[in-house]
Amino acid sequence: MAMNLPSRSGRGRKAPMAEINVTPLVDVMLVLLIIFMVTAPLLTAGVPVNLPDSRAKALEQDQEPVQLSLDETGRTFLGEDEVSEGDLPAKLADIAARAPEGGQPPQIFLRADRGLEYGRVMRVMGELNRAGLNRVSLVTVEGGEAR
Repeated sequence: MAMNLPSRSGRGRKAPMAEINVTPLVDVMLVLLIIFMVTAPLLTAGVPVNLPDSRAKALEQDQEPVQLSLDETGRTFLGEDEVSEGDLPAKLADIAARAPEGGQPPQIFLRADRGLEYGRVMRVMGELNRAGLNRVSLVTVEGGEAR
C-alpha cells in the first residue's frame, strides 16, 4: 500500500499515490478465463459420431482440414452440412478444385461411426480418391485397446 507523506510545499497537502490498483484487472481476467473454459469444449465438431478406438497418436497439421463425417444412420456430412450421396462427388470435386495450383490437395478428416458397414465407408473413400483428394486421415478416439 502507498504511504501518504507530507509534502514539502505546504501543510496538509498529500502527495499523489503512484501505485496502480490491479484488483479490477485481475477480476476481469478471471472472468474471461472462466468464459473461455466454458466455451472451449463447445467448439468441437457438431456431428455426433461414435468413433472407434485407436492407439495411434494425433497428427500435426499446418492448414485447416476438411471434415467428412458419416453418422450411425449412414448420413454424410461435409463440415456440419448434410450432403446427399448423389451430391457428394460434385462437392468433393469443388473442394479439390480449390487446391492451390501445383500444391497439395486439402487434408480430409474422415469420421465414420463404428457401427457402419465397411462397404459404406469404402464407397465414400472411393469418391474421395476419384476427386483427387488422397490425403485422407481416419479419425479415431485415442487410447483404445487393441482387439
